[in-house]
Amino acid sequence: MSVSVSQSEAIQELQSSKNTTLRATVPALEEVLYQPFPVLDHGFVRVIDYMGDDSAIVQAARVSYGKGTKKVTEDQGLINYLMRHRHSTPFEMCEIKFHIKLPMFVARQWIRHRTANVNEYSARYSILDREFYVPSPEHLATQASQNRQGRGDVLEGDDAKRVLDILRKDAEQSYDHYQEMLNEDSQGNVIDPSRPGLARELARMNLPVNFYTQWYWKVDLHNLMHFLSLRADPHAQYEIRVYAEIMLDILKRWVPITYQAFEDYRVGGVSLSAKAMDVIKRKLRGEAVDQVSSGMGKREWTELMATLG
Repeated sequence: MSVSVSQSEAIQELQSSKNTTLRATVPALEEVLYQPFPVLDHGFVRVIDYMGDDSAIVQAARVSYGKGTKKVTEDQGLINYLMRHRHSTPFEMCEIKFHIKLPMFVARQWIRHRTANVNEYSARYSILDREFYVPSPEHLATQASQNRQGRGDVLEGDDAKRVLDILRKDAEQSYDHYQEMLNEDSQGNVIDPSRPGLARELARMNLPVNFYTQWYWKVDLHNLMHFLSLRADPHAQYEIRVYAEIMLDILKRWVPITYQAFEDYRVGGVSLSAKAMDVIKRKLRGEAVDQVSSGMGKREWTELMATLG
C-alpha cells in the first residue's frame, strides 16, 4: 500500500487527537477512522468523516427528536420496512467521506456514479507518483465470448508473461517521458537547468490509465448502497469490485442494522417483472409454462429460471 510519508504523518496526527462532540458517533467506525485499507497493488480506501448512524435514519423517518423509549427491534423493523419499500429519503440523512487511491481507469468507471461530491488530485498542479497498476497473473484473462464487457479464460504461461511485460514496460517508459517533458523529478526539482520544462497540465497527457490517482469521495448512505449493489456484485469488474468489498465492510461497521437490511432486501433479494410473477403463480398452480407461453424474451426467461434455480 502506497501511503506517502506526509499522508502517514497526517494519519498519525489525526488518530492521536481526541475531540468531544454531542453528535452521534459509532464506536466500530471510530476504531478505523483515517486508517487506510490496502487495495490492489498501490491503492487504498480510508474513512475521513461521517455523519449519522442507524438511529438517524429512524429519526428522519419518524421526524422525532430523540430515541425516547424505542427498542432496537423497533428500529430494525422500521429500517427493514424502509429498505423493502424503497423509501430512500431517510437513508439520505447519513453521509460518509472517503479518501481513495485508485487506478485512473477505475476512477473513470467510478465517476459514472454522479450522486457524490468528488475532489480529485490534480496533475495540473502536482506531479504524479511513479505508481501504476499491474494485475496479478490470475486476473489476466481473455475477452469473454458471451459478455462484451467481461472476462473469459485466464491467460497462462508465456501469454501472461508477455502481457505483464508490456504493461510494465509501457508504464515505465511513459513515466520516464513524463518526467523528461516536465524536466522535474518527483519532488519538483529541476533535472536539467539548461532546458525548459513542459507545463504539468500538458505533460500528463501521455500517461496511461493504469496510473494511480486519488480523490475525496463524499456520498449519502442511499447512494452509497446503490453504488455497492452494482460494484460489489460478482459480475462487476474485479478492479472496482475489490474497492466496493472493503467499503461494504465499512458499511457494516457504520450502520449494522441498515447493512443487514441491505443484504436481505437488495443484495439477497430480486426484482420481478409482472410477467415473471405471472409465471411463478402459474407454476404454483401446477401449470406447465415454457418461454414461449410465458410471453417473455429468451434472456429474461433464462434469468428468471436461473433465479428460481
